[in-house]
Amino acid sequence: MIETVATTPFDDQKPGTSGLRKKVPHFQQPNYAQNFIQSIFDAVERPEEAVLVIGGDGRFFNREVIQLAIRMAAANGYGRVVVGQNGILSTPAASNLIRTRKASGGIVLSASHNPGGPKGDFGIKYNIANGGPAPEGVTEAIYRRSKELSAYRISQAAAPDLSVLGESRIEGMVVEVIDPVADYLALMETLFDLDRIKAHLAAGFTMRFDAMHAVTGPYAKAIFEGRLGAPAGTVINGTPLEDFGGGHPDPNAVYAAELISELMQADGPDFGAASDGDGDRNLIVGRGVVVSPSDSLAIIAANAHLAPGYAGGIAGIARSMPTSQAADRVAAKRGLAMFETPTGWKFFGNLLDAGKVTICGEESSGTGSDHVREKDGVWAVLMWLNILAVRGESVREIVESHWREFGRTYYQRHDYEEIDKRAADGLMASLRDRLASMAGQRFGTLVVSEADDFSYKDPVDGSISTSQGVRIVFSGGSRVVFRLSGTGTKGATLRVYLEVFESNPERHARAPEEALAELIATADVIGEISRRTGRAAPDVIT
Repeated sequence: MIETVATTPFDDQKPGTSGLRKKVPHFQQPNYAQNFIQSIFDAVERPEEAVLVIGGDGRFFNREVIQLAIRMAAANGYGRVVVGQNGILSTPAASNLIRTRKASGGIVLSASHNPGGPKGDFGIKYNIANGGPAPEGVTEAIYRRSKELSAYRISQAAAPDLSVLGESRIEGMVVEVIDPVADYLALMETLFDLDRIKAHLAAGFTMRFDAMHAVTGPYAKAIFEGRLGAPAGTVINGTPLEDFGGGHPDPNAVYAAELISELMQADGPDFGAASDGDGDRNLIVGRGVVVSPSDSLAIIAANAHLAPGYAGGIAGIARSMPTSQAADRVAAKRGLAMFETPTGWKFFGNLLDAGKVTICGEESSGTGSDHVREKDGVWAVLMWLNILAVRGESVREIVESHWREFGRTYYQRHDYEEIDKRAADGLMASLRDRLASMAGQRFGTLVVSEADDFSYKDPVDGSISTSQGVRIVFSGGSRVVFRLSGTGTKGATLRVYLEVFESNPERHARAPEEALAELIATADVIGEISRRTGRAAPDVIT
């Protein structure tokens, strides 16, 4: 039986860069999750008896909301729901399923790299029929609907047991519980030479993968230890936990410190990697070297042709604006199209659908290709393994060879987390007020050549996005970018991106802290960071 439940709107259900994210207790308010899900169903376009994919990263409150979403989908006219066993489905795997099943869209329950648990973060994101995150036009429609909602529809029947594979029905709608890994592994088989990677591992090449007690645990065990034959124990923290084991599922130098420490040892593994809460981000580490996400994007783009799925070459590269310009130099030297977009994977979707680019990446540890419409952590790891197996070199040798050919871009991101929102907004407003007069100003040895607030006109649909981050470019190409993150759930997160290009190989061995020292000090002066936020240093440096 279908029930129509009266409700009142919430005024804070505006999706951000990656859907709606709040603390778990906020989502646990009566009708809060139901209202947002109903707003999605009311706002999005879909045919009768549409297929809907549902899955999540296994964090606290996932299972309850998945069961709600199934019951509400049945009451809202969907014909079939495809859901991962136990509710588990990585974000890239969900994107693949939406595409292969010709679904009208999908609901992904995740707060990505944010912490989990009863007081942790939770999120609901809607992906459209191409498998990618909903564009701004769709998220705005969802938000408008959420502000006027007066009722939601839900089946009174119980949701099926998500631990049991197979099909069942609720209100006539088919609920199909699937192996979350099988379809994804089949896709990877078409892209990479998994047999060659397996032989490379069998010949003595060693690796470690930290799943961070997040969604990629089942994928990593099935692919690295199963299909590729890596020894048991290659995957660590491989069991998804509702609180990610009390850790922070963000694959960076702070939260993956144990993995990095192991790889820094003289007798450590040859290769290390990690992924985040929902499986769309990655960390790449070689023995004695951590590969920055921006460098990883550039190296993947330069070597993608070594993997069978990209043997014919790539159409072009896209990067988010704050990502370093390392990939731009690959595109220029190889004659490839290059696109600079706002932060958020949804901006890559049109470029990928139009065939303008093949490889995309963001500095926030996200890399992917046209195989799905999301960034993909396990894909990035397999791409690196394929490159390593073909080239027969170490990670360090490949990185240093890349620098010799294209130059080295020294790069860091400084995050100031949970700062006062008014202070953060004031900092950005002050920067924007000073942009027009900033060109020509000198800060130590640095002279501002141009300064702007990044805006983007989509070359496919003509849509325009403004106020995407303040860019300060100095003579010689050094750059500082200031922007506020859209992925936090408390206060504001200020992100400051710093990069210096060095073409001279004799200066490639400098530590990033040394190469970026003057730029870091200058960023504080220009942004008035310490004065406005009260922070003497960033919380996280990546």
